[in-house]
Amino acid sequence: MPRAPFDLAGVAIAPGSRTQVDVPAARLYTHAPLSIPVEVVHGRQAGPTLLVCGGIHGDEINGVEIVRRLLRSRQLQGLRGTLIAVPIVNVFGFVQNSRYLPDRRDLNRCFPGSESGSLGGRMAALFREAIVDQATHIVDLHTGAIHRTNLPQIRAQLVAGGETERMANAFGAPVILNAELREGSLRHYAQNRGIPVLTYEAGEALRFDEWAITPGVRGVLRVMRRLGMLSGEHRRREPPAAEVANGSSWARAPIDGILRPRVRLGARVARGEVLGRVADPFGNAEGEVLAMADGIVIGMSRLPLANEGEALFHIARFDAIEEAQSAVEGFHSSLEPPPDPLY
Repeated sequence: MPRAPFDLAGVAIAPGSRTQVDVPAARLYTHAPLSIPVEVVHGRQAGPTLLVCGGIHGDEINGVEIVRRLLRSRQLQGLRGTLIAVPIVNVFGFVQNSRYLPDRRDLNRCFPGSESGSLGGRMAALFREAIVDQATHIVDLHTGAIHRTNLPQIRAQLVAGGETERMANAFGAPVILNAELREGSLRHYAQNRGIPVLTYEAGEALRFDEWAITPGVRGVLRVMRRLGMLSGEHRRREPPAAEVANGSSWARAPIDGILRPRVRLGARVARGEVLGRVADPFGNAEGEVLAMADGIVIGMSRLPLANEGEALFHIARFDAIEEAQSAVEGFHSSLEPPPDPLY
């Protein structure tokens, strides 16, 4: 029996074809229309429906490039199931280089949304109804916030032996955070509906980080292979198995001043180790930023200017710290020679 077309926003995509669809979202003040761009690759054979989306925060642009490269991959030939690729969800924020919507709401705290609510609620409801509710699996692409960078990592709510855990292990990021769901997030909404969802965090807002983009593309393809959407052998050397962090916390600035970091992203640190020093411009006052536990630096500030109490270094804690360090080192070696930077 022939497979049925896939319908998205009133557009029918035939099996074995791919189509770009502009989902009407709103209008600018100028009355110019604003749409969420989507490309659907609808395989001839049945299989999962995977949503891969970026730009829920409009300034997190690594995901946009990951989606572009994913769609150009030759491995999509002979796809089983359906790929829904959305490079930019928060189109309002993207055109303004902003994390937020024009009303300063965080779209990733507005799900499931409301057709009669705020702009954030309406955008969340539109994205949910037109796209999210059709997915059987989701990979949501993010970066660190402005002036912060993240080591490539997966955040997910893991259940032993569950589909989300299998997807997380397949992705190939060096670190997995077994993270609690945040109310109003896409992950919270999808997980509560029984849709397995991964959040991939890597790099910095408003920057193309090649060391974050390349593993992101490879990771999504690995997940698709794990779901049975792609055929053939994976010829690239697999990265070491990721370690699951049992918790994380931020080391904060002890005083106001200028930060001089002493550790890098991905470094192994010990409890009480000096991660950096904050001093005033004259050097009259100086305070040490100390690690609160043994762990791996999975996120850090890229802005040297710090106010007292500001989060500077994100430390993930592991039961098997040696294995976690090996996973991070193996991840870096899997990228050698380093990918060419886009800029």
